Amino acid sequence: MTRIANTPEPPYYAVIFTSIRTDGDAGYGVMAERMVDLAAQQPGFLGLESVRNELGVTVSYWESLEAIKRWKANVEHREAQRLGRSDWYATFKVRIARVERDYGLDA
Repeated sequence: MTRIANTPEPPYYAVIFTSIRTDGDAGYGVMAERMVDLAAQQPGFLGLESVRNELGVTVSYWESLEAIKRWKANVEHREAQRLGRSDWYATFKVRIARVERDYGLDA
């Protein structure tokens, strides 16, 4: 992901997923791409930004808490969550925040 998400006027929600990977891929790359594509198809999805070095940070933006709950419960996403816990992540943290204000410089 090499661009900044184009989000609407606030308020909206951000799901901030911070992680440290285990060694090896074990199918992670394919699943990560699938999750980006699948998230983009979900009602209420607004955009996504992701970076990874030693620490990975992915921020997805959503219209509502209900949209976030539906995404968390998605069957394919639940399988990715299971594999993340068992195979891909040494540690991770999920934070959900309401965005009250945003501003920036448009490219």
